[in-house]
Amino acid sequence: MESIRVFAGDCTVRFEGSRDRVQRGRVVVVAKPDRTVLVHDISGYQPVAWLTRADSLTVESGPNSFGLVARAGDQLLTVESHDSARRSEYPASEAGVPVGSHPDTGEPLVRTGGSVVGLDSGVEFSLPTGATVLDSTCADCGLPTMRVERGAAFEVCVDWKCDPLDDHVKDRFDGEWDCPDCGSPLRIIRRGGRLLAGCDSYPACETAFSLPAGVVVDDCDCGLPIFETGRGQRCLDSTCEFA
Repeated sequence: MESIRVFAGDCTVRFEGSRDRVQRGRVVVVAKPDRTVLVHDISGYQPVAWLTRADSLTVESGPNSFGLVARAGDQLLTVESHDSARRSEYPASEAGVPVGSHPDTGEPLVRTGGSVVGLDSGVEFSLPTGATVLDSTCADCGLPTMRVERGAAFEVCVDWKCDPLDDHVKDRFDGEWDCPDCGSPLRIIRRGGRLLAGCDSYPACETAFSLPAGVVVDDCDCGLPIFETGRGQRCLDSTCEFA
């Protein structure tokens, strides 16, 4: 797991670049895993000096001192401690919305970005677009469940290996619609990381449509289904002039 390093002490801070300055004070320096460096003094929430996602970051430390150099292009941030300096290191992760705990390890699980992650081990379960993590847990493995709309609403485990979303969508919609180009059934397949309704006559017919995040609410004049999505109604064929 990645970690955040924290340094504290009487330091001279130099910044060279868009806002040249030299400062000295008893400060706290935070160095994040992405090489962002923040220097805080006693006042306010705004750091007195910072460099975001430095190209390089080096740290030298002794029993009671440290020196830090961060560089990003033509900007340079240096922090040099004088006396009674301290440093420590802490495991760190992204912060997210709590969604329960891992049934095997007991570690907290949070939703952050497009994943559910464990705060201790870093275990990660990627979520499909538009998924909502539910309060319920999987009857088979104990992990949280999620609600996903792909033609219909499905409640499945966040662990794709435990309860594959693709299987549920196939059971419901495989062969449900016909290819508008050749009349063959459209099969539910995964290709290139996307869930598709693809022509059964492939490769002779290469027609395929990506399944949007939404539920089927009607039939389009072209013969394909209409989906209700977060952006309104649309045909399965995104190029269709449905209105």
